[in-house]
Amino acid sequence: MIDVTVRKDRLTVSGHAMYAPHGQDIVCAGVSSLVRTLIRSIEDLTRDEIEYEVSPGWVDIQYGNLSEKARTLVDSFFVGICLMADEFPEYVRIV
Repeated sequence: MIDVTVRKDRLTVSGHAMYAPHGQDIVCAGVSSLVRTLIRSIEDLTRDEIEYEVSPGWVDIQYGNLSEKARTLVDSFFVGICLMADEFPEYVRIV
């Protein structure tokens, strides 16, 4: 199960979907793509500063007061992750 934990100044994604064998897991790949795109988009498209840690089965993103542009990127991430959670509720959970 992939857990997406949302707090005021932090976003954490942890776990593995176990939808399919390693290297074939479309749920893990989808969530990973959303998270990595969020990080890179904030870095490349805004002047906001974030801190993050990425390791297998774990992503932690910390941010302060985000600009409107960065907030829109985070909102877009949530649209995508909610779609994943709706499509694969046994594998992705927002807590």
